[in-house]
Amino acid sequence: MSGRPFAPRLPGTELAALVTEAVDELTRRLAQDVAAPADSHNALTDARQRALVHLHVLGSVRKAIRHLEDEAARAAAANGATYPEIGQASNMSRQGARRRWPGLVTGRTTHPTTRPTPRSS
Repeated sequence: MSGRPFAPRLPGTELAALVTEAVDELTRRLAQDVAAPADSHNALTDARQRALVHLHVLGSVRKAIRHLEDEAARAAAANGATYPEIGQASNMSRQGARRRWPGLVTGRTTHPTTRPTPRSS
């Protein structure tokens, strides 16, 4: 790896808890904005409708996150990050990052595949 290794300030579990809380709050607000008005005042129907709209919004968030991850991986590679660094930053192995983003990181140096044969004098 070149440069400084990736080192988050917060432990993964603490960051995950903060992200979960923020995403839950955001998606619940978005669900309120996109929900169709309820046809009846049946509490069970209203609760089911809210849960389904929330689920729908979470699916859209998952797609958006995937797109944003792709953009961030491209930006990291464009700025010299390697597959091991991209994998670590995205919580996957180097091989996982290579499978997810094939061709993203290209070789920066060439390594000869064969050694030159010595000349006889």
